[in-house]
Amino acid sequence: MTARIARILGAFSLAFLLLTLGACAKKTVAASPAPPPPAPPAPTATISASPAELQTGQSTTLTWRTENANEITIDGIGTVPATGTRMISPSQSTTYRLMAKGPGGTGEASARVTVTAPPVAMKPSPTDEELFAQNVKDLYFDYDQYSVKADEDSVLQSDAAFLTAHPAVKITISGHCDERGSEEYNLGLGSNRADTVRDKLVAMGVSADRIKTISYGKEKPFCTDANEQCFQQNRRAHLQFGQ
Repeated sequence: MTARIARILGAFSLAFLLLTLGACAKKTVAASPAPPPPAPPAPTATISASPAELQTGQSTTLTWRTENANEITIDGIGTVPATGTRMISPSQSTTYRLMAKGPGGTGEASARVTVTAPPVAMKPSPTDEELFAQNVKDLYFDYDQYSVKADEDSVLQSDAAFLTAHPAVKITISGHCDERGSEEYNLGLGSNRADTVRDKLVAMGVSADRIKTISYGKEKPFCTDANEQCFQQNRRAHLQFGQ
């Protein structure tokens, strides 16, 4: 009886062992999941302006560079290649913003261009001689006369006002005549004309030591035609800057 039990237990143990080994042989190891693909790189962008400061009407050069982007735009310019340069002439201060888009996202960069108005050129102040030429006028006389005509009073007053306002200015008054009459007579008439204007200027407040007079008679005409219109131009007291 005991031997029989031992045989049964041995057979049972052998069967269990065989079942266990079979189960182990059928068991498989689970495969590991594949790693996800790497994310695409993010776009990068740079942009600069040279020069960054300029005056109205001048030009500057934009330079940009991008990577990992397939759509690149610059505000105010539009679509541009991935790398490039562009000369521009903005009329006012502007910020140029670059946008680079790609599978990995978006990259941005900007460049500021400052535009200023050109400096106003300062005109040099006119000299006393230039002001004299602009403001002081000659006086004209009737034939064979040396008194100042009534319609010349305003010219004389304007001349006196200028000389009073510019006390450093000295002048020479030359007397002139038309071609009629002798040389000696016209020298005297020219002298009277110059002296008359001088005396009136002095009476209006211009210092006498600032005025020199001389007579040229008919020797230095301003017009050489033999007609009354030309004669009238030559009958004058000519006011000249300096002595």
